[in-house]
Amino acid sequence: MKVDLHIHSTASDGRLTPEDVVRLAAKNGLSVIAITDHDSVDGIAVALAAAESSPSLRVISGVEINTDIPNGEVHILGYFVDYKNEELKHALKALRHSREIRARKMIAKLGELGMEVAWQRVRELAGGGSVGRPHIAQAMLEQGYIPSLQEAFTKYIGRNGPAYAERERLSPEEAVKLVVRAGGLPVLAHPADTNDLEKLVVRLKEVGLVGLEAYYDGYGRKTTQRLVQLANKYGLLTSGGSDFHGLGGDETPIGGIDVPWDCARRLIAVAEQREKVVTR
Repeated sequence: MKVDLHIHSTASDGRLTPEDVVRLAAKNGLSVIAITDHDSVDGIAVALAAAESSPSLRVISGVEINTDIPNGEVHILGYFVDYKNEELKHALKALRHSREIRARKMIAKLGELGMEVAWQRVRELAGGGSVGRPHIAQAMLEQGYIPSLQEAFTKYIGRNGPAYAERERLSPEEAVKLVVRAGGLPVLAHPADTNDLEKLVVRLKEVGLVGLEAYYDGYGRKTTQRLVQLANKYGLLTSGGSDFHGLGGDETPIGGIDVPWDCARRLIAVAEQREKVVTR
């Protein structure tokens, strides 16, 4: 039973449409996937519709919300969110708007560095979805300013790069509460390098955190074991996925991370139990 609970589509900064993500997951023999676009649930409905023709594949509605902490950021995954929830849709729309403002600032900074990037081209690459830094990186690559997408981040638009710009974000606590109010299960994404991780976990569990992403691209056995132990210590679930964006190259493919089936099973069980409680 192959599982991938962290996948992006063209609804944010992925390169494949939600329908194509579903088709590829089914082709690769996956049993459960989650569409977790950055600050967007716009791809969920079409992904669920596409999955109707693949009865062996279950699609979980999800989202990934970027949040701020001192000297960095953390991401909150929300599983089984009600993607029609008006509060959630309104909050995500505001976050996407802040992404566009940030992208324009980055483009202006790149221009000052002698790298002219057209805003219209960045929007075209986003395909109507949420604008992200990968779209700027792709435009830079097309212009020949960089030899690879990764270099855009390491040299220019990464957090410490000369063309980086901040944007409006929620706090981790605000994001967790938002996911909970939308009926979802909040999980801390790729947390291994987070400063004061255990203190953050304690804070977030108090407002509704249910899990940690322990199985992730680049995590070795010791890192995963440490995160699983931390999850067990605080009675949290574990999750995992490829963080697939469809960028090609040496990117880990959908289903390329060995995520235990039990992660999906327990997540689904908690969601179903909560649904029973709500509908009683």
